[in-house]
Amino acid sequence: MKRVDLNALRVFVTVAENGSFSAGAKALQMPSSNVSRQISQLEESLQLRLIQRSTRHMKLTSAGQTLLASMRPLLEQLAATEAELTQQQAEPEGPLRLCLPNEIGPSLFAPLMAQFALRYPKITVSCTTNLAGTEVLKEDVDIAVIITRGKMEDASVIARPLFSFPCCVVASPQLIARTGVPTNSEQLTTLPCITTVSALAGQAWQFAAADGSFKKVSVNGHYRVNSGEMALHAALAGVGFAILGEKPCRPFIERGELQEVTLELPPAPLQLSALYRERHFMPARTRVWLEFIQSQMADVR
Repeated sequence: MKRVDLNALRVFVTVAENGSFSAGAKALQMPSSNVSRQISQLEESLQLRLIQRSTRHMKLTSAGQTLLASMRPLLEQLAATEAELTQQQAEPEGPLRLCLPNEIGPSLFAPLMAQFALRYPKITVSCTTNLAGTEVLKEDVDIAVIITRGKMEDASVIARPLFSFPCCVVASPQLIARTGVPTNSEQLTTLPCITTVSALAGQAWQFAAADGSFKKVSVNGHYRVNSGEMALHAALAGVGFAILGEKPCRPFIERGELQEVTLELPPAPLQLSALYRERHFMPARTRVWLEFIQSQMADVR
């Protein structure tokens, strides 16, 4: 078997995808005679018939179908790599559409976004804030930063971790005086709890096991909010048990206004993650934003 020409493979895939030699030649902006010659040379190199030709139609042979199925993803990946390398040589530019969580996003990201805008003046940043989670990627957004706890169920997106917030289960002393102190996460299913509306969508509470797995507990969420601050004030008032960030709770625990509840497993930390959908090619403007934010978050840790 002779060496196979990469350009001939590109020509074959384009013709196969377009359904005819003439349509393939038009897509490639090549004379039809050149297209036909390249495919003939490819068949000769492989010693296989790839396309059955007639005066009006063409049809892929079994070998042609196998080659198309194998080469299409490889050529797509090669094109993506070539485009990425080309972009890396130039200063990143163009539109970058971001969505940040509206409670923690402004305070945590505002100074970082200002630094990013100064460093990359050719990137046009559009930034909105909400707590829609993965749903926001259905809109015209390149990256959505969301808050998750435990294992993320949506396998259709790529999640890049940015920051982790340790959490604790808390309740007011008045509530604990009425309910008693739970010692097992399962006991929470019979107790009043404060859950979320949007960021975690009222999901089951998740607790982190030593082996890296997560235990889910469906709690009784009769009070639901989309704000950690609202959940904190509700916990202080005795509305229910809550999983909250350890740092904002600590002053209230030290003053005796909240009581930390120790269970058989600790609550899974809140995870701040950057979500995007593109698996093969990431524009340079998206890549540099992710790299910049991750490096800055590492300094915050």
